[in-house]
Amino acid sequence: MRTETDLRGVKELRDYYRVLADGARLRILAQLARRDATVSELARGLRISQPLVSWHLHQLKKSGLVKTQRNGRQVHCSLDRARLATFARQFDLLILR
Repeated sequence: MRTETDLRGVKELRDYYRVLADGARLRILAQLARRDATVSELARGLRISQPLVSWHLHQLKKSGLVKTQRNGRQVHCSLDRARLATFARQFDLLILR
């Protein structure tokens, strides 16, 4: 019998994989895995517009995969590796039960 906590974990995993289903967001995560970057640096490196990068970052931030910090006009982005590890553990628990 599934508990409410189990169902919430399944919903979180579903949302996590939906966020990862977009190629641009995967490319942003890959770039941030190599090093932290500003929104402008990500846009230049990925050759997509800054507003589009910001939109994708918003989705990644909502899921907890990316952290941002504003410094004046610049927004610095970093990968939340602890959150990624949490999703990996949740998936393992779901599958290995």
